[in-house]
Amino acid sequence: MWRRKKSDSRCSEQELAEQKGPGAAGHTVTDMNGMNILDAKKQILIVDDNDFNIDTLVAALGDDYDLRVALDGETALELVKQDSELPDLILLDIMMPRMDGYEVCRRLKASEHTRGIKILFLTAMDDDEDQEKGLRLGADDYIVKPFSPSIIRARVHTHLKLKEYRDHLQEKVEQKTEQLHHAQEAIIASMAVMAERRDPETGAHIQRTKAYVKALAYAMAQELPEKLSRSTISMLEQAAPLHDIGKVAVPDYVLFKPGPLTKDEFLIIKDHTTFGADIIRKTEIIVGDNPLLKIAEQIAYSHHEKWDGSGYPGGLKGEDIPLAARIMSVADVYDALISERPYKKAFSHAKAVDIILHGDDRTRPEEFDPMLLRCFECIHPRFDEIAHAFVD
Repeated sequence: MWRRKKSDSRCSEQELAEQKGPGAAGHTVTDMNGMNILDAKKQILIVDDNDFNIDTLVAALGDDYDLRVALDGETALELVKQDSELPDLILLDIMMPRMDGYEVCRRLKASEHTRGIKILFLTAMDDDEDQEKGLRLGADDYIVKPFSPSIIRARVHTHLKLKEYRDHLQEKVEQKTEQLHHAQEAIIASMAVMAERRDPETGAHIQRTKAYVKALAYAMAQELPEKLSRSTISMLEQAAPLHDIGKVAVPDYVLFKPGPLTKDEFLIIKDHTTFGADIIRKTEIIVGDNPLLKIAEQIAYSHHEKWDGSGYPGGLKGEDIPLAARIMSVADVYDALISERPYKKAFSHAKAVDIILHGDDRTRPEEFDPMLLRCFECIHPRFDEIAHAFVD
């Protein structure tokens, strides 16, 4: 229901629907979408089943604010739900039929969409216990009846000013957060470029493994939806290029050696996992807590761990290996198998799939998460498509 100030009387909903414009005294009237007809004013929803209280509030506030009125709690919730623009403040009676003000407040504060609306309780109950209950539910103030128009105007003005300050501060915080997020993304992108330039593998390898990880993660999400949301998969995809960033700290004579590594050289190359995790941890100190970097750190440190505990650097086993690293491991091994190296020729897609699923002298299926192997077996044609899309 919509109300306007007009001497001591109230216009009907039908009158307002017909007018859709300024009231008889030239006061602002709002339409059913909460839009101002004349100018932008703060919007207040009055929720009260008492005509005298409504008239008093409309007379006190009608000149300065756009007013909406609901005669019960259910109507108030429906108005808030339907309106494209939320009220800035709600004047809420407590004692109403069917649904009291406490329940209306509880529901509004339980919703992320409406919990930011200022709520001022209007009630004849002035016990400390009643006031404590209302404030505990999230109300901003508690005005005891009978109230004077001047007190109502002062309280409403104060709380709307506080809301303006809060909204302005929130906007500033969001702007700074967005700036920080962009800065973090830039740092992560720079790290990925550094890893690509330093890695003896090609840039195509990084693009392929990134795409493999995404495809495998989406397949795995059918089994573990609680662990692999869309946002988590997106972070996995972005973090994948950092899996070998620790190679920037490996000496050239080892990293770029054209032939097989000696035992000592292999021990050195294995350190790229700990180097990589350390680089990412230090980056976190600079940019702050970042879930993408957390995943990148897990991948960098543990993507050579094996399900049966025979991997490095920590000899982790089974689900002790982070899921992100388990996914990366399958992607990395597959790409190594289909890629040509100075010491080996490239295997075909079919041969690489057979080696991962059934093993040979290079790798065994026991090294991989069994659930991941089942997913890989189902979607391996997608890996072949990716390999042909990003050719060395």
